[in-house]
Amino acid sequence: MEASDFDLNFEPSHGMPVKVAEGVWRLTCNNPSPFTFQGTNSYIVGRGRSVAVIDPGPDDDAHFEALMRALDGRSVSHILVSHTHRDHSPLAARLKAETGAVTVAEGAHRASRPLHEGEVNPFAESADMGFRPDVVLADGATIQADGWAMTGVHTPGHTANHMAFALEGTGILFSADHVMAWATTIVAPPDGAMSDFMASVDKLLQREGDRVYFPGHGGPVADPASFLRGLRTHRRMRERAVLERVKAGDALIPDMVRAIYARTDPRLHGAAALSVLAHLEDLVERGRVVTEGPPSLSGRYMPA
Repeated sequence: MEASDFDLNFEPSHGMPVKVAEGVWRLTCNNPSPFTFQGTNSYIVGRGRSVAVIDPGPDDDAHFEALMRALDGRSVSHILVSHTHRDHSPLAARLKAETGAVTVAEGAHRASRPLHEGEVNPFAESADMGFRPDVVLADGATIQADGWAMTGVHTPGHTANHMAFALEGTGILFSADHVMAWATTIVAPPDGAMSDFMASVDKLLQREGDRVYFPGHGGPVADPASFLRGLRTHRRMRERAVLERVKAGDALIPDMVRAIYARTDPRLHGAAALSVLAHLEDLVERGRVVTEGPPSLSGRYMPA
């Protein structure tokens, strides 16, 4: 995917609810960054006096107050959490205490694989380790309340517990951080895994009837199937680029990042290194690349 394939034309309207579909409002937290774009999107779903909130966001006073204003006296029956990064889940505890709602998620935070000996999780501080859902939603299971039904679609890759939510009967999928219109998501071991991410892309491509994605950051994905195919091609091209750098003699990840991400914001090079590591983990597992010991950020890589 080229830069022109991404949609950066997004007005966050921080603190103000924006109706994005019948019975669906988006409220964007004012926490912009290179990783969150214009901020984290929370969604209010429901047509009646009782609604659900998807991804309440970070523990931010202003966002909590804006969320309570946007509810406008409606009760909250369920709080759905797509995954346990600190820009998505921490406010769930405060919202639950205020509303009495039930929290719903795939599970607590966990890494996609055990840490290797001596390995440090570079995204450990980004994880909300205290979150435990009241209801563990299995892949394909549906919850329903006042005029809405939501089905969980387990989409690991960004995190092991990442889940999208399909609003039944509407063609709407809340894709969280798995698929976003403004950029490709970060896949950072050990929290995430590239093999899981690619399998999740294929899984969404097999779904029928999804007409629009509402993501965790940025605006909607209006043509999901086409975007997913482009995303899959982009990841495969990135894999080829990593493999070509290894074959060209770049044994270290920093050298690969400088070559592959030459036009990327340098502030994102740390995340890019983790993405390269995710590809290398997959390539080592498939026997395309070799390294001494388990793949790591400091490892040396050679063609198999």
